Amino acid sequence: MIPAAKQILVKRLAELRQNGYQQSGLEPELIPPDVETAYEIAGLVADELGWEIAGWKIAATDKKMQTALRTDGPIYGRVFSGHVKSAPITVAHASLCNPIPEVEYQVRLGADLPPCDQPYTCAQVEAAAEAISIGIELAECRFIHDNNFPPLTAILADGAGSGTLIVGPEIKNWRSQDITNQDVVLNVNGVKCRRGNARNTVEQPIVPLTWLANKLSYSGIGMKAGQVISTGTLTGMLRPKPGKTYRADFGPFGEVTLTLT
Repeated sequence: MIPAAKQILVKRLAELRQNGYQQSGLEPELIPPDVETAYEIAGLVADELGWEIAGWKIAATDKKMQTALRTDGPIYGRVFSGHVKSAPITVAHASLCNPIPEVEYQVRLGADLPPCDQPYTCAQVEAAAEAISIGIELAECRFIHDNNFPPLTAILADGAGSGTLIVGPEIKNWRSQDITNQDVVLNVNGVKCRRGNARNTVEQPIVPLTWLANKLSYSGIGMKAGQVISTGTLTGMLRPKPGKTYRADFGPFGEVTLTLT
C-alpha cells in the first residue's frame, strides 16, 4: 500500500470517528492489503485522533464469530477515552454508527503489561488483572453494512468496530468463581432473546486477554493499568432497534441494562 493512500485512509477514518459518520464502501486503492497493514493503520488513526486509549476490545474468539466476521482468528481494536461508561445507561440510537450490543466479560488491569521478549502466560496476565466485570460492548462501524461493505482489513483499520464499553458490576472474588460455566441470558424488552456462556466462546476471560497481551507485545505495544478490555461476545451479534431495552442477566453476578431511545 503506497504511503499516500495509507495517509488518506488514516485521515478518512479519523474524521469519520470524530464526526460520528459512516460511509458506504471504500475505494479499492484504500483497502489495506493485509492484516498487519490494517493494524498499523489503526494505530496511526489513534495517533491522528490524539485520544487517550482507555481500553481494548477483543472479537471473534470462537469459530462461529470468526466465520461471521470473515477471519480465521481473534481480532482487536482500541477503545478511546470517553467511551467506557457505567451501567445502566440510556443512549440515543441515532447518535451511533450501526450499533451492535455484545454481552461480554470485561477486565480492568491493575498493572501494566508492557511489550516483553517472552510470551506472557495466563498466570502472569491474571496477576495483572485487578477486576472482572460483567458488561456490554456497544460496537460501532464507520462503514455502512450494505452491498459495498469492505473486507475485513478495512474493518480492522477502523479499530475492529470499536465503540463503547458499558461496564456493569464487578464479580466479587472473581478468582474463585466459576466464570467459565455461568450462563448469561440477553433479554430484549423483557423477552429472552439469546443465551450463552464463556465455555463455548471465550473459555475464560483471562484466555483472550492473554492472547491480546501477546499480540500487542509482538507489535511493540503494551497495555496499561486502568485500561478496560472487553473479552469477546458471549451471545453473538444482534442488530438493535431504537425504543428497546437490552438486559444481560449473569445470574449471581448481576445484570447490565442498556436502553436505546
